[in-house]
Amino acid sequence: MGQIILRLDRVMADRKISLNELAQKVGVSNVNLSKMKNGKISAIRFSTLVAICEALDCQPGDILEYCKD
Repeated sequence: MGQIILRLDRVMADRKISLNELAQKVGVSNVNLSKMKNGKISAIRFSTLVAICEALDCQPGDILEYCKD
């Protein structure tokens, strides 16, 4: 079975935005955003994904990647 990989760190680096700045724009805690950035989550709310995409001016596919095992 494949898995979904979060590429939030890559998109943040491309946009030159810090974890603290993104957390403020998205309205989530630094801790939760850090867990997302490091791939330590098993789910994400669509509303959070929308807020991240708006803050980073990107598409969900820029952040989420499907990898086959």
